[in-house]
Formats: sequence, structure tokens, C-alpha cells
Amino acid sequence: MTKININKNKIFDMRSLSVFLPAVLFAILWTTNPVDAQSKAKSKGRISYVYRAAYVQKNIDERIKFYLDSLGYTVKFVDAAEPVSAADGADLVIISANVSARAIGDKYKDVKIPILMWESDLQDDLRYTGKHREVDFGKGEKDHYIWLVNAPHPLSAGLPAGTAVAFEGDQPIGWGKPGLGASIIATFPGQPDKAIIYGYEKGATMDYDFLAPARRVMFCLNNATFPFLTKDGLKLFDAAVAWSMGSN
Repeated sequence: MTKININKNKIFDMRSLSVFLPAVLFAILWTTNPVDAQSKAKSKGRISYVYRAAYVQKNIDERIKFYLDSLGYTVKFVDAAEPVSAADGADLVIISANVSARAIGDKYKDVKIPILMWESDLQDDLRYTGKHREVDFGKGEKDHYIWLVNAPHPLSAGLPAGTAVAFEGDQPIGWGKPGLGASIIATFPGQPDKAIIYGYEKGATMDYDFLAPARRVMFCLNNATFPFLTKDGLKLFDAAVAWSMGSN
């Protein structure tokens, strides 16, 4: 009879491989995966930030992106010249004041993703307001005070109704006269007909009887005014991002 020699050490080695090989493969995949799974899980949401890549003041947009990143959002720049589809997959679209309103026009009007913007000249194109400049919307007026008129709304960031200092020194602020479905949060002091922070809930009536495809928000920034936001101004900005995205 032929004696079969069984190497017990080899059996142990094979069993060890069967146990540890999956763990080794997982570790390799984890470290080589270009997507950081841990940071992705902690992300507060994905933002497509529409800006003008060739603009001289794009450093302001880069500063805002850095700030949003620090809050836990995942932010992707989208050049204004790109098609709307470049923003697909985002939880929020932000449109900077540094874009060319004429170049963008109404191409984001029907997007079923929430939009937060501070380009005053896009208010008419996106049906935030009527179409008459300096009647339905405008920009250029300077102030550092704003008048909060809707304290219970989440867009008010928990700040009390009344006058608040939003900027360090007078800064240019865009304004609009939104449609009947808007929640007006802030106006110029003494000018209740000029809203500078306002929002539409999904399905709310905007101008021209247009129904908001998703939340829409106008915020009181201008081309280069983000660095001048006060502590309260930043609270309002944070609230605008969170509410637009649907976080509160």
C-alpha cells in the first residue's frame, strides 16, 4: 500500500490564506480607491458650483469653495460655459455672481435640483422676479445693514427680526421683487419692497406663474463681497446653503 504523506503545515498555510486573503484584498482596494469612502460617507451633500473659470475674480469663488469644503460639503466647480448636464448628480447648484448672466440665460430654469445664487441679473431669467431691470430687480445699492423680517424661517439662521449687520462696511447688494410664493427673509432697511434674501419652496409660485422645480434661493452677495461677511452674515450664508439643499 502506498503511504500518502500529508504536510500539516501546508494545510495550515492554505487555511490561513483563505482567511486572510479577503482582508488583504480589501485593504488594497481601500487604499488604492480614488474615492475616499470615509470622507464621502461624512459629506453633508454634493454641490455643483457654477462660476466663470476665466474670470479675474475667480479667487473669490475659490475662497467660497474652500469654505464650503471646510463645512463638510463636496464641491465641484462647473464652468458657466458647460452644459447643464455638468451639474448632474448634485444635491445643490450654486450660481456665482461672477458668471455672465447673458451667457447663462435661462438654461438652469427647469433644473430639478435646488439652486442658490447671488447673480442679480439672473433673477428674471430663472423666474425669481419679473423682467424689468431697476423695477423688478437690480444691483449696485450699497449697505452693510440688512433688515430681517421672517425670524421663524430657517433661512433666518435663528437671528432675531430687525436690523442686522451682514457686512463689514458698505457693500453692493443685489435685490429683487419676488413672486407671491416667495418667503422673504431680508430687505434693505426702510425698503421693504427690495428683498435681498428670499427663497421659494419646491412647487411654490415664482414669477410668470412658474412653479419652482425645486427650492430656489437668492442671497445678498455680490462679485467680491464674501470676505466681508460678518459673523451673522456667515450664519445667514450657512443657512442659505443648508435650507436650499433641504437640510432643514
